[in-house]
Amino acid sequence: MTDFLDFSYESRPVRVVLRPGAALSATPGEAERLGLRRLLVVCGARGADTARAVADALGPACAGLHDGARMHVPVEVADRAVEVARAAGADGCVAVGGGSSIGLGKAIALRTGLPLIAVPSTYSGSEMTDVWGLTEHGAKRTGRDPKVLPRSVVYDPELTLSLPVPLSVTSGVNAMAHAVEALYAPDTSPLVALMAGEGVRAMARALPEVAAQPASVQARGRALYGAWLCGSCLGATTMGLHHKLCHVLGGTFGLPHAETHTVVLPYALAHNAPAAPDAAATVARALDAEDAPTALWELAGRLGAPRSLAELGLDEADLATAAAQTAGQAYANPRPVTAGGVLALLRAAYEGGQPTAAVQ
Repeated sequence: MTDFLDFSYESRPVRVVLRPGAALSATPGEAERLGLRRLLVVCGARGADTARAVADALGPACAGLHDGARMHVPVEVADRAVEVARAAGADGCVAVGGGSSIGLGKAIALRTGLPLIAVPSTYSGSEMTDVWGLTEHGAKRTGRDPKVLPRSVVYDPELTLSLPVPLSVTSGVNAMAHAVEALYAPDTSPLVALMAGEGVRAMARALPEVAAQPASVQARGRALYGAWLCGSCLGATTMGLHHKLCHVLGGTFGLPHAETHTVVLPYALAHNAPAAPDAAATVARALDAEDAPTALWELAGRLGAPRSLAELGLDEADLATAAAQTAGQAYANPRPVTAGGVLALLRAAYEGGQPTAAVQ
């Protein structure tokens, strides 16, 4: 950083409630506070039982339940959800579940302007951002719009108890990726740096506790606290190479979202670290380690998470295509983005060895 302060920061108008049991006890009150009387509850098939319980808690304020959420929000899935919302005469939307459900809720909000309440069941942190994503013709496109930022976010640790440990781990590392990239974003600020460091620290401490004691509401709550901070960082800054690369790998090659973030993060940070030494040092301090990329890679290994793109099913022949697509997009990154540099990063992530700052 320079010796003088020079930044801008815009606070986001999101109300956050975090407590055990909040999904059922707080969501109706949040809807009432917003003046909403006909809410469409959206979710994925796997989380339908939980979403149904939230719908029941809403009582007469629930206008219906739609369980069509899918990973990476295919545009046809979004189209159908918008039709359902309009047919129900909904005046708002409650998204219950992981990133796919919240992504679908955002797609509805983007198209209709309906206010959104998010009830997350994972640790991705996307509920704290105004970022939306849609996948069409094998390509994922993203954007920002204040309409998709949830008006209220209800964090309920009990809602995450059923999240299997492997998904809990990758979801948590996905959140950490938001904080890491926020540290070297062109629009970072001292407040973002504080949130990012604390978010990484909180999540890195919570995930081993979750893995050791999956039924611990306290550990799950600490992970949601970390997710909130990390997601807030992404909501306040611009995404860089890591996120763009994961969007390509997910949207074009169908790789799972959280697992892809988990694999790529150590290598993306190693790639950018020479151009963003302060950011890497902040992450290292948060992890109580000397080398941040290695510490992230080791954390994933200790918790049994995937550490290579090969494990996720990517074909080696696809590396060059992914590199070309990623380098062909314009976005901010502390290190110049070239097809050769991205290919080297991808190849290291494909092989899954210890990341080094020497990635070219």
